[in-house]
Amino acid sequence: GLRNHGNTCFMNAVVQCLSNTAPLAERLALGRFRARGARADTPSLVPSSAARGSQPALLLQNIVSKHSSQFRGNAQHDALEFLLWLLDRMHEDLGAASPAQQTRGPQEVGTPPGVAANPAPGGRSSPAVQHPRGQSFVQSHFQAQYRSSLTCPHCLKQSNTFDPFLCISLPIPLRQTRALNVTLVLQCERWRFVRVGLAVPLLGTVADLREMVAREGCIPPEQVILAEVSPRGFLRSLADQEELGTAGQGAPLYAFQPPPARRAGTASDQGWAGLGTAGLVGWWILCWDCAARSSDCLHRGPGSRILLLLCNTAGTGPQLARFGPPLVLREERGISWEQLQQSILAQLRALLRGEVRAQGTGALFRIRLAGGSTPCIYLSPQDPRPLCHPAIDRALQLSGAGGPPHVKLTVEWDMSTKERLFGNIQEEVVQDAESVRLQQQAHRQQQSCTLDECFQLYTKEEQV
Repeated sequence: GLRNHGNTCFMNAVVQCLSNTAPLAERLALGRFRARGARADTPSLVPSSAARGSQPALLLQNIVSKHSSQFRGNAQHDALEFLLWLLDRMHEDLGAASPAQQTRGPQEVGTPPGVAANPAPGGRSSPAVQHPRGQSFVQSHFQAQYRSSLTCPHCLKQSNTFDPFLCISLPIPLRQTRALNVTLVLQCERWRFVRVGLAVPLLGTVADLREMVAREGCIPPEQVILAEVSPRGFLRSLADQEELGTAGQGAPLYAFQPPPARRAGTASDQGWAGLGTAGLVGWWILCWDCAARSSDCLHRGPGSRILLLLCNTAGTGPQLARFGPPLVLREERGISWEQLQQSILAQLRALLRGEVRAQGTGALFRIRLAGGSTPCIYLSPQDPRPLCHPAIDRALQLSGAGGPPHVKLTVEWDMSTKERLFGNIQEEVVQDAESVRLQQQAHRQQQSCTLDECFQLYTKEEQV
């Protein structure tokens, strides 16, 4: 190679590439050329590394400076610009080889000189190496040509153009996805909470994410509710038209599956013994009812049903923290505060460590409308139908842009009541699926690509 002298590393890089290009190095080393000008000494240093070991860069720099003012001095330059300049000088100075030394590749029968023998079908452009008669050695080994095809989508007429090139700028395929963890809250006892890893598109929308979550949870996409849940409670729900760039950045992302529509048929006290009272709440048999499910959230009357997303929090101010799992309920709009409180306690029965008496409990907690409403709106225990509050109607209208309409509520407990009923319980325990580790590992590794993949991306057919 070269012993660098000042900012000559760009020259050294080019000399290394050319001296390791076997056809060129052999041709120059064996003297198979016919110089036509005084600049023939410029390429004579190319095979120097193979012939006489390393050479001082100052010798090559002086030769280059004689014939190109842009490379004079000790300024740093672009290696590609120097390579193109050097190949151009070699093309001019060495000229075409003598007829006895010229090697011509076989030409396809019926293919005129300068036209690709086997042009690629379709695409934006296809490089094809050509060896027409009369070309110089540099042209034969370093030059190719584009075949650009333009096809009319209506009449399918195709127009082809050919343009030679010495240098081509290829795009590098970049990663089009990012790893995103989503916690699924499913209506399944075995897989109630599971965190999955997804490769979401960088330029996708929330609608794309909803489809992916639906496939993971084996549920209909229209039943998926996506929301960001922070350690302090709900932040926001995601609408289908939103871009995925910021999804899951503010807080962990949760995907909720609504419970099946409840059909009154058989009442049972089974499963409520842990609450210490038989009259705490009635238990209904759950079953799927598509017609009822689609109409539950459309009617605003006291007899309609509504989807509720709940988070339990304890503490005040900076000490406010979420505990236990987020809940999904489907309730009648006309229920009283006491009925709503009993329904919430029923969902938390597995977490309670003490008895909750049905009589005289009063208001054990406060219920606040979540989702960034200002000022904070609390449901009143004295309201005969708290879920018919006008703020609930407004929240339903704002949540209809993705998934079933729903309302997010925050259940606020004071610390003494929370400690008495739940102890020191923290957030829910979530099991990670294998996809979480696989996606994190795949996106942590640096993406690699081959030269062929770069060419495929460059010649990819596109709509003009």
